[in-house]
Amino acid sequence: YWMLMASAEDTICSGPGQPVFLQVQMPEGAAVLKVNQIKLPLNHSKKQLKEAIVHKLRIRPEEMIDYRILKQSIDARKSGKGGHAGEVLYQYSVAVTLANEKQYLKKHHANKDILPYTPVIYQMPEKAADKPAKPPVIIGSGPAGLFCGLMLARQGYDPIILERGSEVHTRMEKVNAFWSGGKLDKECNVQFGEGGAGTFSDGKLNTSVKDPSGRNRLVLETFVRFGADPSILYDNKPHIGTDVLSEVIVNMREFLVDKGATFIFDTCVNNLDIVSKKLLSVYTDSDSNNNSEIKTDVCVLALGHSARDTFDMLYNKGFDMECKSFAVGFRVEHPQRMIDESQYGIQKKIILPPSPYKVTSNFPNGRGVYSFCMCPGGYVVNSSSTENHTVVNGMSYHDRNSKNANSAIIVSVSPKDFGADDALAGVRYQEKLETENYKRGNGLIPQQLFGDFCDNRLTTAYGDFGSCTKGNTVFAKLNGLMNADMEQSFKLGMEHFGHMIHGFNRKDAILSGMETRTSSPLRIKRDESFESNISGVYPCGEGAGYAGGITSAAIDGIKVAEAIIKKYRPDFK
Repeated sequence: YWMLMASAEDTICSGPGQPVFLQVQMPEGAAVLKVNQIKLPLNHSKKQLKEAIVHKLRIRPEEMIDYRILKQSIDARKSGKGGHAGEVLYQYSVAVTLANEKQYLKKHHANKDILPYTPVIYQMPEKAADKPAKPPVIIGSGPAGLFCGLMLARQGYDPIILERGSEVHTRMEKVNAFWSGGKLDKECNVQFGEGGAGTFSDGKLNTSVKDPSGRNRLVLETFVRFGADPSILYDNKPHIGTDVLSEVIVNMREFLVDKGATFIFDTCVNNLDIVSKKLLSVYTDSDSNNNSEIKTDVCVLALGHSARDTFDMLYNKGFDMECKSFAVGFRVEHPQRMIDESQYGIQKKIILPPSPYKVTSNFPNGRGVYSFCMCPGGYVVNSSSTENHTVVNGMSYHDRNSKNANSAIIVSVSPKDFGADDALAGVRYQEKLETENYKRGNGLIPQQLFGDFCDNRLTTAYGDFGSCTKGNTVFAKLNGLMNADMEQSFKLGMEHFGHMIHGFNRKDAILSGMETRTSSPLRIKRDESFESNISGVYPCGEGAGYAGGITSAAIDGIKVAEAIIKKYRPDFK
């Protein structure tokens, strides 16, 4: 159980809070209630929260043994949208321990905000008595690979984790050098390297995955254990931030190594030895220590969505794959202050965290237009991984302290847009967009103001605010990168979002081209045991087409690890 402990100032929230958590045992025989809809001013204290819980429950203070926060969100629904100032509140759901829970519910059974609560605790498989004769190999050290490795290492399976990029600190040096105008490292960049593509992102951890087994909670608790802010355990929209995430990843790696895992960096898998549809070996491009061949019965494909050369190799090896729909578009920047004022209303003398947003539209032509990977107080980053290709993404540090908000405003695409329906058609479509995007900017991030984009006109200067980017930029026309139907949908979406967030469709909103790697353009098929059509090979995570973010990829890594454990231990359920 996790219990909230007060800070030295006894303040939970004054803007973004910094609470501390301790793991504690619940008293024997105690029972738990879930209490919803507790609302408090922004800079309230722990004492005020406790008083509000007691008041909501209509109990004496001594009847409450303790409590923990399940969810914290900002309620800005009456914040003054439309020009009338109102109050922004924090809203809580809490788990409260009472000694007389059954008696309490008999008295107050009609209150829908107060319910019995049973916490979901992930049941870790018992450690195996024996390890496999050949260690399992995991290709990729992103969230899927790391969490799969974590589970297997705890089983004593001594997994080998292969990563084509460098360890995270070396990787950050190489990426910063590229952003400063240096040469792109094709093997170590924003897409490739320890931690995966999510290392250079906002580090968002919210997910739509419904997982009653507690894997989601396990992911969050694991991040906290290795250095993430404990607020991610209850924040309605949790995030870590690039700067903190890089340290969390190092701590995870060190723990894994201590548990028997082996990490091999700067090493790309270039072949698999497959006989009669069964895996025998994994081959890499490294010949140091004679380890270019690694014999194994189990290989996890936690590739990430940008490993195009590996996708080619797998396709040629006969893996059952299919192309799938995804989305492409532009990074769009606005002043963070504008987003805050629209979302929160005008608040004086109150410190609020930079506001996120989520917008979506669907049009009669069947196109969906929506925001993706929104970064409050963030940066647009050059996230290219291939020579003569330019692709952008968004990134935030933990404090989200840049002057701009950005998100990808993307338009759905399907195989009919690719001009083919083979497994690699979506990859070729991405490459086509990225090479043309590269030409528009001559290798730099091409940018255009929204008003100029609508008028098909070259931008010559920023408007009332400048761009916050990592990587050099140049003004260029972005018109014509998408087809006419998609481009019109993008424009309609921007105008529609202007009715949701005041100023979203402003003429000087900054567009950066292009965001093409929102998700994997293909899926490597797997059966109910998570195995591909090649025995011993387990497609996993975002690159294989089974996740869409840090948390969902980590959850999929755990699921694949469970399937591998079951392979060796049929008794495991």
